[in-house]
Amino acid sequence: MIDSHAHLEMPEFAVDRAAVVDRALAGGLTRILTVGTDVESSAAAVELSGRQPGGFCGRRLSSHLAGRCGRAELEELVRIASAPKVAAWGEIGLDYFRNPAAREEQRTLFEAQLAIAGDLALPVVIHDRRGPSGPAGGPATHRQGRAQGGRALLLGDAELAADLLDLGYFISIPGTVTYPKASGIRAVAAAVPLGGMLIETDAPYLAPVPLRGKRNEPPSSPTQLARSRASGASRSRKSPGGPPENARALFGWPRG
Repeated sequence: MIDSHAHLEMPEFAVDRAAVVDRALAGGLTRILTVGTDVESSAAAVELSGRQPGGFCGRRLSSHLAGRCGRAELEELVRIASAPKVAAWGEIGLDYFRNPAAREEQRTLFEAQLAIAGDLALPVVIHDRRGPSGPAGGPATHRQGRAQGGRALLLGDAELAADLLDLGYFISIPGTVTYPKASGIRAVAAAVPLGGMLIETDAPYLAPVPLRGKRNEPPSSPTQLARSRASGASRSRKSPGGPPENARALFGWPRG
């Protein structure tokens, strides 16, 4: 099993990070993608991945930093991206719900990072909170790198999920698929074949039922996969092995 998106570099894991990783390995996980949220946490994710045999990382500038970052921050992230275990660029995206930054500033930063990921031949990790406005043109331009695209986390938009699958992206299903009122996420999970799906915890956030409200950890991944299968996801399209094989293909990871 692979957790394709977690934040093990965050302070919520400062006290027992090693124990969390041990529990994940004991629970059958073989790899965890640890994702930074700014320059500092991206550097921390790289440092952490270097100390864990199954750890890999991504780095990004969040959309909420739009208007407050510039060339220097992006250049530093490019430098960080030269580390051996960097597997992706992200997460990046547009957030029109909780983000005070202007939409045009968000889009400018998003497009700049898509271009950088293309230059580095890295897949992108996208978190989309734009709502009903439909997909931006950006993902369509990012077809470079492994597996022709990247990962996208959507908040209940099955039509957008289908569009991104056609562009070569994988759709990532979080713990919210287990929440009683999350019918939109379950609709996405039902529409996405297992061959186009990734499973993520977003730890320490979004713990699945029955752990909701507690700190999430990577070992919860099997719970989410089981619920996604129960939502109707079928084996077809892309990798026939399902989410673990999809993650290996996307991030260029060997078996084991």
